[in-house]
Amino acid sequence: MTAMLALPRTAVLLPIDMQQAFDDPAFPPRSNPDCDRNGLALLAAWRARGMPIIHVRHDSVEPGSRLRPEAPGNAFRAGFGPQGDEALVTKSVNACFIGTDLDLRLRRLGATHVVAFGITTDQCVSTTVRVGANMGWRMIVAADACACFDMPGLDGAVIPADTVQAVHLATLAAEFAAVHRTAEIVAALP
Repeated sequence: MTAMLALPRTAVLLPIDMQQAFDDPAFPPRSNPDCDRNGLALLAAWRARGMPIIHVRHDSVEPGSRLRPEAPGNAFRAGFGPQGDEALVTKSVNACFIGTDLDLRLRRLGATHVVAFGITTDQCVSTTVRVGANMGWRMIVAADACACFDMPGLDGAVIPADTVQAVHLATLAAEFAAVHRTAEIVAALP
């Protein structure tokens, strides 16, 4: 994890793809069984302070995808998804900034910091954080509110989800984002 953190009231929480499709038993084993609990704790902390939240939902355009808008898996997981006037951005690619108005929404909010979490660490979370950092946003990743799945390696051997998670978080921390645990992020809120 990286150095001390202090967040302004304009820090935006960005839950990414917290959707039911990822509960499908056809998926390989997943890292971080505490992902949902920690994500819900972040949402509760932001809501208690009246701070901005922009939810992201993946609306796949790929035939047969569990994330297509008409598929049951497209729905948010229990406890996730917008409440009240919380914003929703829908995307059809990995990066939340591509083909969406996310950048404009952040600018209109006067944001400087974006706290991201979700599924999966190595795909949509990582891609969004990398693009956001390249666009000039101060990206923060809630490490223990992210998860990923076992991944087949190029040699056919399975790379365990915990290893995939650790490598991607380390890569993001090395160049693209501050990486913190949920408790550290909540403690840094105004």
